[in-house]
Amino acid sequence: MNRHERRAAARKSEAKPGGRDAATPAALHEAGLGHRRAGRPLDAQLCCQQALAIDAAHADSQHLMGLLSFDAGQYDHAVQWIARALKQDVRPEYLFSLGTALKQQGRRDEAVLAFQHVLGLEPGHCDAAHECGALLYERGRLSDALGYLEPCLELRPNHVPTLVMCTACLLSLRKFEQAVAVNQRAHALDPGNAEPCNSVGVALQLLGRQEDALPWFDRAIGLKPDFVDALNNKAVALSGIHRFEEACAAYERVEAVDPGNVGAEWNLALLHLLMGNFEAGWAGREAHWKTDRQSTYPKFSQPRWFGEGNIEGNTILVCADEGLGDTIQFARYVPEIAARGARVILAVEESARALLSGLPGVAQCVRKSVDGLPAFDMHCPMSGLPMLFGTRLDTIPSEVPYLPAPPAHLTRAWQDRLGRRDKLRVGLVWSGNPQHGNDHNRSIPLQMLLPILDSDATFVSLQKNPRPDDRAVLEARRDVIDRTAHLTDFVETAALIRCLDLVITVDTSVAHLAAALGQPTWILLPYTPDYRWLLDRDDSPWYPTVRLFRQGKTREYTSVLERMRGELQRLISVRQAG
Repeated sequence: MNRHERRAAARKSEAKPGGRDAATPAALHEAGLGHRRAGRPLDAQLCCQQALAIDAAHADSQHLMGLLSFDAGQYDHAVQWIARALKQDVRPEYLFSLGTALKQQGRRDEAVLAFQHVLGLEPGHCDAAHECGALLYERGRLSDALGYLEPCLELRPNHVPTLVMCTACLLSLRKFEQAVAVNQRAHALDPGNAEPCNSVGVALQLLGRQEDALPWFDRAIGLKPDFVDALNNKAVALSGIHRFEEACAAYERVEAVDPGNVGAEWNLALLHLLMGNFEAGWAGREAHWKTDRQSTYPKFSQPRWFGEGNIEGNTILVCADEGLGDTIQFARYVPEIAARGARVILAVEESARALLSGLPGVAQCVRKSVDGLPAFDMHCPMSGLPMLFGTRLDTIPSEVPYLPAPPAHLTRAWQDRLGRRDKLRVGLVWSGNPQHGNDHNRSIPLQMLLPILDSDATFVSLQKNPRPDDRAVLEARRDVIDRTAHLTDFVETAALIRCLDLVITVDTSVAHLAAALGQPTWILLPYTPDYRWLLDRDDSPWYPTVRLFRQGKTREYTSVLERMRGELQRLISVRQAG
């Protein structure tokens, strides 16, 4: 008897009245389902065994055995039983169960395929669509995930878990307005759930609407007083509107609720540094060594040097551990280590190696890695140097230039590329790495700089890898010299900067490079800047040739650029008059 005949016989037997119905595989399966629903797994298993003794290929009973194995946490057995059922009959419910079991095994790609197969058979299967979306979100396939979640919401608009997952995708895709709308729906449907309140706040925060975000974080905390994420987010929002004392109090509350919370320690440290409280700030920044935040820092067997003891005759490896801007900023401390009698090996990213090889006190500059390093006695991360030297506002080693001058032949080559120097030469950088967490606040489109470009100066692009819209603007402007194809590393960039009179830049590594070379540098800053630029000042204690142009409470750059344009015009007038 083949499987179709068996299924026909089973249907026929189910139609028969009388006591024999209870002994059919179908009836035993139904009884097994009842036992499972009632929490009697052993009775359910016995029914399945009896059904399979009658018909070893009874698909529903095989599937139920898979479900019982799943309930018991025996996911390998669950997959095996459900796979047997699928050999008999490919049904959406079997495939969905298979996907669920595969997911529990960590076999995410196979689970996605199973759920996609469900949808191929039953396009309106919302649970499968939700699972597909959730798994694809985990894999970072955000647009694909939304492709499953949004149709699911059309069929099931009030399903809170799908609304929440859809919000997570929208936030990651930086579709903040949509995220707010979707999450507000989730909150309306489940007003006692703190998670949607927090997510609405996060989306508003990312839109720059910190004041609007605060009530949502308060709502989340009211529903769940120990909600650490909401407390942290509230502190960030308070910092963003310069309510710093309240922000500190919020971080301290996080630490009271969750002692040792690294995120709160880290953010509180940055807040202390921003406010000029360096002693607490440098110490607090050490929190990042408790997490995988420093996963890019090599794991050395040698001990870390904390500034203690006599180091004369020792070899110390100073290793870059943050961005290129930080590397340049903190390189100023390296000669002080050598002055204590140590031999210093500097390990940095390849693009900065040639630049820093000539730094005073550096015996050897190598590419940052774990393997192939020269022998050394101790290591020290570059970001730890300010704390190690007890840096306060009034003790910052601020003499510039502290970077070595680029080779003369490179500078001459750039002079030749730029041509006659009959006007003020101004270098321009308008955007940083788009992957930077605060890039949406610090970078600007080139289009915004056009009013400045009308000034009577020679403008030179220092912008590597301009974004598509910016490249189109740049190509249309014949009054901006673009020779960035020759900028192969920081030495080349330094040589070009030495040929300029002024650098105008957003907060990027080029700002640090120009300032460390002692060149006049004007930096555009968002309302709440990175900690190193401090607050309420237009100069920098780190770099004496820097001028800071800050956003005001309106958080827009138009008025800032108008002010900068006026200052540039004055500078040009002074040059022309001289």
